[in-house]
Amino acid sequence: MIRATRHTDREQMVKLYKAAGWWTPENDSDPEFVDDIAPGSYWFVGAFSGKCMIGMGRILSDGVSDAYIQDVTVLPDYRGRGIGGRIITALVEKLRADRIEWIGLVGEPGTSDFYKQLGFSEMKGSIPFIYKG
Repeated sequence: MIRATRHTDREQMVKLYKAAGWWTPENDSDPEFVDDIAPGSYWFVGAFSGKCMIGMGRILSDGVSDAYIQDVTVLPDYRGRGIGGRIITALVEKLRADRIEWIGLVGEPGTSDFYKQLGFSEMKGSIPFIYKG
């Protein structure tokens, strides 16, 4: 079941971040930061099997013009079942309902076909950057 939530379980969030490869050793000193991810997002959804959150995705947006989909992941044991697609679909439907038309995301290597099947296309002429300074 995919549902919106503002409250997440820290242990389950850390498990998802670790499974996605987003957790760094520096995060071990302050794991509480994950407590603010769902309430700090424009919209956050979890994929649940019973009470266990097995996937997640969120939207970062001003709520008016543009939005970015971020942190979409599903635990490895649950991948290949369409859960990630349902998460993306729920996020896009929320944005469309809120009349936000510009929806972007940065996909991990190897995810191009996944996102193209869901209606996304590569932004030709654009290069994603990350601040390292």
